[in-house]
Amino acid sequence: MDFLRSLGHPEEIYNLLRFKMGCRTVLSQQERNSMSDSLQTCYKYLDETCRSFAAIIQALDGELRDAVCIFCLVIRAVDTVEDDMTISLETKIPMLHNFHTYLYQADWRFTESKDKHRQVLEDFPMISQEFRKLPAVCQEVTADICHKVGAGMAEFLGKPVESLLDWDQYCHYATALAMIGLSRLFSSAQLEDIPVKDTRLLNSVGLFLQKTNLIRDYLEDQLEGREFWPREVWSKYSKKLSDLAKPENIVPAVQCLNDLVTNVLQHIPDVLLYLSQLRNQSEFNFFAVLQLMAVATLAACYNNPQVFKRAVKIREGQMVTVMMDATNMQAVRAIMYQYVNEINQKIPVSDPSAGRTRNIVSTIQKLCLSDGPLVYRNRLSLIYLPCAVLLAVLSWQYLSSL
Repeated sequence: MDFLRSLGHPEEIYNLLRFKMGCRTVLSQQERNSMSDSLQTCYKYLDETCRSFAAIIQALDGELRDAVCIFCLVIRAVDTVEDDMTISLETKIPMLHNFHTYLYQADWRFTESKDKHRQVLEDFPMISQEFRKLPAVCQEVTADICHKVGAGMAEFLGKPVESLLDWDQYCHYATALAMIGLSRLFSSAQLEDIPVKDTRLLNSVGLFLQKTNLIRDYLEDQLEGREFWPREVWSKYSKKLSDLAKPENIVPAVQCLNDLVTNVLQHIPDVLLYLSQLRNQSEFNFFAVLQLMAVATLAACYNNPQVFKRAVKIREGQMVTVMMDATNMQAVRAIMYQYVNEINQKIPVSDPSAGRTRNIVSTIQKLCLSDGPLVYRNRLSLIYLPCAVLLAVLSWQYLSSL
């Protein structure tokens, strides 16, 4: 799949493939030009701070697309405050508690951040301006979730993640609340005839995403002085979490990694149940792609010592394939089964978590097969994707020349 990178920016590939599928494309330059300057800036920041996520958001329609864009930028701004280790706790804690009030202050901005996403704080007036243009119900949802996320993150400042219960609670604040907020935004747009009310399932959806990110980002967090892996798990394998990155500790490090991946896999049954309850196609695609990207990342990380040496990421070809295929539950179950089976094939016989890993993998596989045999359209997509991309690029170039 390396040749995909030679075709240009992933956004161009997404546009072309989604065009071939008859789906809405990522925002065109013409669409952006029709927006206000501040909204254009918001989508620019969305592209810069949430690259793959931005493509999914921009596939939504009109008012909902803008509401989700602003919501995600607001949560990104709160998260940037938490992530920035150069901001003192004396400044950071009250800022997190009060962040939801800044949405209504036209001139509030923060210019002292050193974080890589600091532009969302420095140019926050652009974001808050577009927030105040949203329908009242969207403003209410965004401000409410912002308030809860900020307070939750402030709670964990200076407080280590000790137990698995702590890990769940932190991930609830960091991502699960955002999933609940996004679901409320979709419901406010009346896309669901019967909105999904079970916040327990949504909480599992968020925990699944955030835990996967925290596993993948071990090295980056270590380099920036952050620790989010639960002591209850890593203390079984090392005296200090940072020691797992030492070459001589690679065996216990990978065992610790596998232990955590096994914990994350336990959320997949709830994820599948949640997705099966969605009736609106846009909402289904949105959440399905996020969950399948996460399970693909989890499969790439499992039993992989590279997690402690560099950033482990899924290939662009995998991302495009998931976006093409994840349009119904049959396809979701097939893709989920494929990645979980990939984990199953990598379980080391001597791994301390091997038994628990096999058990949860078996449970997930049975759920994926519960509605009949799987249709492996994904496998065909992987075979023919290079041809499809090349055909799309050539067709696009031909039409452009005309």
